[in-house]
Amino acid sequence: MTFSEEWEQCFKNNTHISVWPWSDVVSYFRRYAKDSKNVLELGCGVGANIPFFKLNEIEYYGIEGSKSAVDRIKQRFPEVNVIVGDFTKEIPIDKKFDLILDRGALTHNTEEGIRNCLKIIHAKLAERGKYVGIDWFSTFHSDYLKGKDDVDQFTKTGYHEGQFTSVGRVHFSSKEHLLDLLQDFNIMILEHKNIKTEIPESKKNFASWNFVAQKRL
Repeated sequence: MTFSEEWEQCFKNNTHISVWPWSDVVSYFRRYAKDSKNVLELGCGVGANIPFFKLNEIEYYGIEGSKSAVDRIKQRFPEVNVIVGDFTKEIPIDKKFDLILDRGALTHNTEEGIRNCLKIIHAKLAERGKYVGIDWFSTFHSDYLKGKDDVDQFTKTGYHEGQFTSVGRVHFSSKEHLLDLLQDFNIMILEHKNIKTEIPESKKNFASWNFVAQKRL
């Protein structure tokens, strides 16, 4: 199983708890996927995006590796379809999806796990279905070179300070690497986000990719 036990501990310890819909998720849905009737969210955490999809009357499904996170979701939203599972291995939901959403979840895996998951995603999408990736970390991120090398050149681990503290593996992508990972999809939009802290003066640069990839028939 490739799900990080570090994330289970994060949720148990009430860290990385996001409860409000992510702004990029909202804007990308409005711009590129508003006609979707259903959505599957990978690594849904404690359900930050669920209220947004419920408000828009979108049939919601989720798969999350942390049992602690899923237990919290079921307390808040007992009616939604969320399961515990490792989406790099299988997605045991007998349904095709108009939209599969991944906000910074798959990017916490190795290249092998990511490639396995992308094959599963392609199979689970409906005809002309869309895969929306938000905040896939970029090699321009200032923390890329601070981590320890893991099983491949793009996967780092061992962070003891900053946003990646105690979360286990973090995968970073260059443009070329990302396009290679997504070679079985048609890329509708690919955007690179850079946020540099100027005050107080800092060398920190947050860099990530947002994209919409449509199933190629």
